[in-house]
Amino acid sequence: MSESLRLKRAEQAMRRRLQPLLAEYDIGFEHWLVLAALAETPGVRMSDLAEAAVLPPATLTRHVDRLVETALVVRRIDAEDRRIALVGLSARGATLVAQLLAAEQSIQAVRSNLAAPTATGRRS
Repeated sequence: MSESLRLKRAEQAMRRRLQPLLAEYDIGFEHWLVLAALAETPGVRMSDLAEAAVLPPATLTRHVDRLVETALVVRRIDAEDRRIALVGLSARGATLVAQLLAAEQSIQAVRSNLAAPTATGRRS
């Protein structure tokens, strides 16, 4: 199977499984990509965040605006260069990231168990 196709299918499976938790916070999967990127690199510039989250800069602003509205992200002006906006997780955002990372890990564990060979040599 094509690696690209396998990755796309894995993304779709992850989207479906995370959707209930994302819905509790009234956000979508793209918002999760932003939150995950911020968890890895806090206090980042918007241009760097677009690259880290693998989202087009034009749509990133809309996603960050929504995350600021829901108090999951904070945005502030860089003290050294007032033209630059820096973005980071709020305490509420960090809590949600921890929950989503745990959910992803449990999904990965299930996928690994399904792919592992059984005692008979077949996959479960």
